[in-house]
Amino acid sequence: MKKKIRIRVPELDLKPVNFIFLTLAGIINSFGITVFLSPVNLYDSGISGTSMLLAQITENKISLSVFLLILNIPLFLYELKKQGKAFTVYAIYSVAIYSLGAWLITDVLPIDVANASPFAEHDLLLCSIFGGVISGIGSGLAIKFGGAMDGIEVMAVIFAKRIGISVGTFVMAYNVVLYIICGIITSSWILPLYSVITYFMALKTLDYIVEGLERSKSAIIITTEPKKISKALSDAFECGVTSIEAKGCFSDQPKTMIYFIVNRFQIGKMKNIIHNIDPSAYITISEVADVFSLNNQK
Repeated sequence: MKKKIRIRVPELDLKPVNFIFLTLAGIINSFGITVFLSPVNLYDSGISGTSMLLAQITENKISLSVFLLILNIPLFLYELKKQGKAFTVYAIYSVAIYSLGAWLITDVLPIDVANASPFAEHDLLLCSIFGGVISGIGSGLAIKFGGAMDGIEVMAVIFAKRIGISVGTFVMAYNVVLYIICGIITSSWILPLYSVITYFMALKTLDYIVEGLERSKSAIIITTEPKKISKALSDAFECGVTSIEAKGCFSDQPKTMIYFIVNRFQIGKMKNIIHNIDPSAYITISEVADVFSLNNQK
């Protein structure tokens, strides 16, 4: 009897809704790049900016769309084991949609993006701002729904540790070098300097998309009146409060640390409540990137 050979395909936890938003992300990103940046020779950051420069050097004999695929996909595949199969699939899909969108806008759709932006014409400031914001929205949506629009951070993970710097420092250094090369090749520093504006606009927009416009704050309160303060905060804001037993090193007295999450509009009210109960309470406030409950995700 012949033995049946079974090929086991690993299951992927892929969600259809993620693909919907990743499709939207790719379309938005391609619109920002091809309608606002490429027509006036401004550059995006990371691998996307590198692809734009290479397309310009080759006089579009090899298009932006092709360079996006050639440079990004190997990076995502290289980190397959570390980042996971789901991320790799989402990221490659995002870049594929981005590449497809760029090709459709530049070569298929009846939109003239050859020499000027259809919306901002040759205004470099408008193009850099709106190009950065729109591409930041696309990149932010990609990250928020499990993928990535650019392999620069994957590249940073690969090389940063080897040369002894952080991922953030590597990304910044990469972009600085990229813009310097752009300035040397174009014999002008105007476009690279405007591209820096694009980079920071995209970065800030990406943060807002991923982390939300109303970022939460974490407050750590050290007090000798933990029960009164906890009850007052819980009643005022209708949420839970966490207390942690602590000890003052200088006074050698027992104290309690209270951990509490608020938004920026509630900070003043929180301070008033605390100081009305314990004027000597010590408060530190830090920014929180994200707040979620695992129980709510079940």
